[in-house]
Amino acid sequence: MKDHQVIGNDKLQGIAVSPGIIIGKARLVDRSREKIVYQYLIDDSEISKEVERFKEALDATKEQIVTLKNRMSDQIKEHAFILDTHLMIIDDSMITDSTINTILDQKINAEWALKKSVRKIRQLFEKIDYEYIRDRINDVENVAERILRNLSGKEMESLFEIDERVIIVAHDLSPADTSELNTSKVMGFITDVGGRTSHTAIMAQALKIPAVVGLESVTSLIQDGTLIIVDGYIGEVIIGPDDDTIIAYQEKEIQHERYRSSILQLSHLPSETVDGHKIAIKANIEFIEEVVAAKEYGAEGIGLYRTEFHYLQKKKIPDEEELFEAYKEVVEKISPAPVTIRTLDLGGDKILSNNESPGEANPALGLRSIRLCLKERDIFKSQLRAILRASAYGQIRLMFPMISGLQELLDAKQILKEVMDELEKENVKYDRDIKVGIMIEVPSAVTLADVLAKHVDFFSIGTNDLIQYALAIDRVNEHVAYLYEPYHPAVIRMIRQVVKVAKEADIDVSLCGEMAGDPLCVSILVGIGIDELSMNAGGVPLLKKIIRSISREEAMADLQDILALNTAKEVRQFIEKRIEPLMPDLQEKDFYMKVSIDKSTH
Repeated sequence: MKDHQVIGNDKLQGIAVSPGIIIGKARLVDRSREKIVYQYLIDDSEISKEVERFKEALDATKEQIVTLKNRMSDQIKEHAFILDTHLMIIDDSMITDSTINTILDQKINAEWALKKSVRKIRQLFEKIDYEYIRDRINDVENVAERILRNLSGKEMESLFEIDERVIIVAHDLSPADTSELNTSKVMGFITDVGGRTSHTAIMAQALKIPAVVGLESVTSLIQDGTLIIVDGYIGEVIIGPDDDTIIAYQEKEIQHERYRSSILQLSHLPSETVDGHKIAIKANIEFIEEVVAAKEYGAEGIGLYRTEFHYLQKKKIPDEEELFEAYKEVVEKISPAPVTIRTLDLGGDKILSNNESPGEANPALGLRSIRLCLKERDIFKSQLRAILRASAYGQIRLMFPMISGLQELLDAKQILKEVMDELEKENVKYDRDIKVGIMIEVPSAVTLADVLAKHVDFFSIGTNDLIQYALAIDRVNEHVAYLYEPYHPAVIRMIRQVVKVAKEADIDVSLCGEMAGDPLCVSILVGIGIDELSMNAGGVPLLKKIIRSISREEAMADLQDILALNTAKEVRQFIEKRIEPLMPDLQEKDFYMKVSIDKSTH
């Protein structure tokens, strides 16, 4: 199913990636991909010259990206790592060596060879089950496009030099493009392509400019100078609005601003219900730079630090020292608040060499996560050493993902003990009382929760995978994704069972994934007795507002009614009726829910 459709002659529906409503003139910029790439064979005498031409294009591309990085505004400096990623892509052998080898072996021109290399990379990325990583193919293609333009001698229009108040309309914008936007002139942007988890979306949110992507054909429907309205809350674009429509959207934006201000005012207040029940609200992060946003939005710590990026950003597995420095920086930045670090949660096909990696028909059920760590013990030990060493600099909780039974947990804890013993012998400081927990994300762990609880300090319920495995739904399969349902009675009962066991064992239980950031689920989770919710930082203020507006006693009473319902549809209707008085516009809820679940996987 597509995320967009044409609603009428003057209205388009796309994907909202950065909130706000803007009204202004469209400015079309040429960021379309090179559709025509000349393909021709070269003589032996031309090979070295063609390789040199490709290398010169690489150097020119590097220079352009470094220039863009150096002039990034303070507003988005914390996201400079995105352009660093683009620089690493240029140096990656999958781009450079592959293209050069193709020129040498097939005796073809550089443009054609580069296109072939990118096609191979896309085929590899399309097999990845991890949405955020899968979407990184956009970064590869953006870099390749810039290299192609340098090969052809075509210069890109500088967005930095736009000198009038406009709304950018483009086929696509790369993070490099977004980094040079002058927000005193550029009000926002809309594009034909793109998604919520793209780096461009992250940059738009950092710049605090409205953006809608995935409009498919907007560049062919809008002319330069056309008056348009962009609704970054729900992903609407209105072309050529009349006066009444303009006034209506101006009033809507005023209402949104008031509502947003009221939410942000609550972001640093305690997260407790009207009858005094406290629930910790924490942030999920993947990059060190996201700690700043977590603190800004009032998160009470890091509830889930995903560590996979360090293993995917380079061709080689990171060493202990590299991991230690990264973990230490996060811990120091969030201190004195705690950070929960999840150990490696990837499949073997992502970090092992082609010779070592098994060819798996269903990676989601294969060698991944804790299973991979128990098999590749050197990789696991290196990460555990880095985590333990970082624990000397702040409050860390360590968490094992995808535990399906007691033996896996005991094996993981045994390896942890071995690492602790090694550090003791080396007189290396670490927190000897570090809390150790597990993610409950497969049905067998729910069934065995009472057994597992005796061996850990806390549970963290990973709802994304739990729902996927419990309902037998592939959430990235467009044919069945609609069945991925957090309001399913079975899901609610499984969460309730885990919490009940945790309370009996006197251990904390948190919840992360999409449900944690969904405003409609808050009352259910409060009624069930969740101690902590962890979500993308942008969702923290709204969740705090809702929690501070509800009663735990009433939530517990509502839970009894919800448990008597038989379908997800009935549950959702019940919750919507309860939550509506707290939110003036459920469309506002829809955007903030999307913000809170961006990149929330597992």
